[in-house]
Amino acid sequence: MEGVAGIVDWAQVTPGPEFAVGRELMLAEVNAAIQGALAAGARELLVNDSHGAMANLAPDRLEGRAQYLAGRHKPLYMMEGLGPEFDAVFFIGYHGAVDGPASVLSHTYNPAVVAGAVLNGVPVAEGGLNCLVAAHHGVPVALVSGDQHAAADLRTLTPTTEVVQVKTSLTRFAARNLHPDEARERIREAAEVSLRRLGTLTPPSIPEASRVRLTFRNADLAALATAVREVERVGELEVEVGGADRLSVFRHFVAVLQITRGVAAER
Repeated sequence: MEGVAGIVDWAQVTPGPEFAVGRELMLAEVNAAIQGALAAGARELLVNDSHGAMANLAPDRLEGRAQYLAGRHKPLYMMEGLGPEFDAVFFIGYHGAVDGPASVLSHTYNPAVVAGAVLNGVPVAEGGLNCLVAAHHGVPVALVSGDQHAAADLRTLTPTTEVVQVKTSLTRFAARNLHPDEARERIREAAEVSLRRLGTLTPPSIPEASRVRLTFRNADLAALATAVREVERVGELEVEVGGADRLSVFRHFVAVLQITRGVAAER
């Protein structure tokens, strides 16, 4: 949701008086992507709600009779539901990393836990981490929308991805946004263009033997993370997450997020 045009404040993306506005803006950009996919001939669509408690969209208002994957407990989190049977995946409403250049409402999965993530030596945001699952299944990331840093996050991993920049982040709490109608029009067009290029799109370029280095907000979190299989502590605040393949690395990463969530809540 943080990468959607018009979103600049936590009040727009968390339950409260302004949350309804954020949800409407998010739904409209998702529907724009669906409309573009349908225009390109898509026959089956799955929307995985990946923000917050992951139940933000009105299911009966999704375009194209898209299936809706919602709920806060998903083994593969933002990438739940993706498999080799899919032709493409879209990343809608993405943003920069918590430890990167100023990006509106930047964070990396859990802002109370993760202070930075590096995939095979390259700093990444949520999009880059999610590419592990797409690469495992051989599915190209056809489209990403968000601010300028969301696009930069994916450029080296998946250069064939169609990019729609709907906002320019100035600071972590300010951005120059396209008008929502303009943002939706660009997303709709890019979604159609990207799927018409399916034969030229390639899955993210990530080696099977991959590792994710995580930096935590405090040492307690780093210590707790080592309870997860294939997680090795490499510094006071750092661990490395490994696995037999790209999917298992991502699974172990999600397990680290889940196991550290309770400690992060203890202020």
